[in-house]
Amino acid sequence: MKGRGTIHYGWIVITMGLLTTIGAHGFGRFAYSMINPSMIDGLGLSYTQVGYLAVGNFGGYLLLAIVGGFLAARLGPRIVISLSLALMGITMILTGLAKTYGFALAMRALTGLGNGGAFVPAMALGSIWFSARKRGFATGIVTAGIGIGFALSGVIVPPILSAYGAEGWRACWYYLGVMVLVLAVITYGFLRNRPEDLGLKELGSDASEDKSEGQKAKGLEWGKVYKIGSVWHLGVVYFMYGFSYIIYINFFVTFLVKEMGWTNNEAGRLFTFLGFLSIFCGLLWGGISDVIGRKGGAALAYVALAISYGIFALFRSPGAFYVSAFFFGITAWAIPTIMAAAAGDYVGSRLAPAGLGFITLFFGIGQFIGPYVGGLFADMTGSFSLSFAVAAGVSMVGTVGSITLRKPRAEA
Repeated sequence: MKGRGTIHYGWIVITMGLLTTIGAHGFGRFAYSMINPSMIDGLGLSYTQVGYLAVGNFGGYLLLAIVGGFLAARLGPRIVISLSLALMGITMILTGLAKTYGFALAMRALTGLGNGGAFVPAMALGSIWFSARKRGFATGIVTAGIGIGFALSGVIVPPILSAYGAEGWRACWYYLGVMVLVLAVITYGFLRNRPEDLGLKELGSDASEDKSEGQKAKGLEWGKVYKIGSVWHLGVVYFMYGFSYIIYINFFVTFLVKEMGWTNNEAGRLFTFLGFLSIFCGLLWGGISDVIGRKGGAALAYVALAISYGIFALFRSPGAFYVSAFFFGITAWAIPTIMAAAAGDYVGSRLAPAGLGFITLFFGIGQFIGPYVGGLFADMTGSFSLSFAVAAGVSMVGTVGSITLRKPRAEA
């Protein structure tokens, strides 16, 4: 593990992070968008109730996201990630057993708890195992798992829905839940907490960088994470993403099926197209932010996302929907990738999970509010146009917030 021609163990750890995001976000969260229309019919839900199911999920995510980051910094990512994935798998299976809206809401909230506990520490792995000059790219690899899970959901879910008829949405949760449980076992087997546990240095570090990082981590107490003004600024910028993107994702398939009259298979193909493109966006934008800076990369990403949401709000042709999916796909996870790398930039590698957990609190609040607002506007107007327009406007506010970010002291 220390050399001798073998690969640095950081690459194995990052691969485990990728598997974590496949399960946590791809299967546990975004598959819900594909399953939504069938759950609406199976449980007799309104759009507002569908929004509340997402709110419950993101409420659980919000509750554990910040706690999970601090727990990972104290106990290590390995145990926190694997146990969180296990919780997700069990509650996803139980979601398939739901007979009432209330039980489904409770299970989605518990799945959200596991999601927050798994995703935040996984996104911080790049800051723990890689130096500042490489952590944007490394975090992009972890983020690619979201897109892979997204694309796989578009491939897996429609055939299951077709095969099981009215009970297809239940079968989807069973299958996906078992897959997440398998990922929990794999990540526990291969994840390791820190390079020094194996006698290694951060990948890409040099002597001077190691020294500065060590001093930064040693001198920064827990309370100082939330006393850094720029970390609060990061959190506000992250809020804009959480609020806006979740409206688009949560109602993506429901809009196409219920309002535009698309079939589940047609919506699934567009969902898969979007997911396939998003596999590479973390690598792309993580690398961009390593070169031009976190604030420039985030600002550009927000503009592309606003275009995507605006197209859904204003146009009604299949071609326009594919253009929207293209813009979202190439930018989907840019903001989480950049925020995860930026958290490490501001607080150092050792406290990166705690810093990311703190700004994820803002992200989670945005996700908590967004589905409710989107569903409420859809019920009020009979269309999702206003919901998508609001998402576009909030994304442009995120652009302004990104531009005004200060550089970390090490870069200033």
